[in-house]
Amino acid sequence: MTVEKIMPNRLDRGFFMYQEEFERKALEVLRSGWYVLGNEVSQFEKEFASYVGSKHCVGLASGLDALWIAFRVLGIGKGDEVIVQGNTYIASVMGITINGATPVFVEPDEYFNMDASKIEEKITSRTKAVLVVHLYGQASNMGPITDLCRRHGLRLVEDCAQSHGAKFGGKTTGTFGDIGCFSFYPSKNLGAFGDAGAITTDSDELAEKVRVFRNYGSEKRYHNKIVGANSRLDEMQAGLLRVRLSHLDELAAEKARICARYLRELHNDKIHLPEIRDGATHIWHQFVIRCKERDALIKYLDEKGIGTIIHYPIPPHLSEAYSYLGMKEGSLPITERYAGEVLSIPLYNGMTEEEQSRVIGAINEF
Repeated sequence: MTVEKIMPNRLDRGFFMYQEEFERKALEVLRSGWYVLGNEVSQFEKEFASYVGSKHCVGLASGLDALWIAFRVLGIGKGDEVIVQGNTYIASVMGITINGATPVFVEPDEYFNMDASKIEEKITSRTKAVLVVHLYGQASNMGPITDLCRRHGLRLVEDCAQSHGAKFGGKTTGTFGDIGCFSFYPSKNLGAFGDAGAITTDSDELAEKVRVFRNYGSEKRYHNKIVGANSRLDEMQAGLLRVRLSHLDELAAEKARICARYLRELHNDKIHLPEIRDGATHIWHQFVIRCKERDALIKYLDEKGIGTIIHYPIPPHLSEAYSYLGMKEGSLPITERYAGEVLSIPLYNGMTEEEQSRVIGAINEF
């Protein structure tokens, strides 16, 4: 009898858990006859702002749109520098460079997030903002980062694509800076059924700028204030996100139980387990281990019918897209070491205890 392969992530299980609610909402949206910027979007924006603890939420078409529109409405562009961690997904950096600004990379700490102690040395007269990425679902070290931004008069943008509901010092990610940028890509803890994103902010002015910008730069139809974009969260995705948001705490609790078991039962000297910072919470978008013999581990697990993913094998500064920055291998040693060692093991809502046991047993035997 062939044993079913364990995927690194499965989205169908999360759907089946609330299938009736999702299908009922989809039909409700289809039957409403209103498909763009209607009641579902405005209700989701209110509910998500309340969940995060921000004054405003503005729904957008994707997480990348949230990032580049954030810097656009903050007026950051050509000649400006934005400090960002080196070990992030390339979309974080694209949010900066789409606007013509220059990314300045900082090494990560042992928690995979930006090392707050290494930011100050990167500040120049051209530095306009810091982009913090709450990677893999753990809140970054926001105390010293917010202090530093205040001291130097820098804008603070948060990339919360992987950290819906994570907290630092009891405060939710997406509420520390000028703007929080969220992705609702299907694999996220708060995942849509296609592309979707949002911006959170406490600023009335910035929220209004984003609302105008996302809709062709118009406040009122055919009255275009600026050259904007078409980046609207659509009604179907907003409606389905409302269903998932109503269950987000229980979904997060389930993932936390799986990861607690991983932390308790994984024992292998070749494997470095993820650590959680004091004062921070982790929503476990991914469970990321480090292993110096990663390629051998991937091959071994694959032979055992266990899938894995590398998040992310090529750091942005070494990607072809950013070769113009002129950064060579060795310029960010910690970032590059992580890129050669990190591995995301299977983690998803609806993961069975038997699947967890197979993953734990296989890794321990490696």
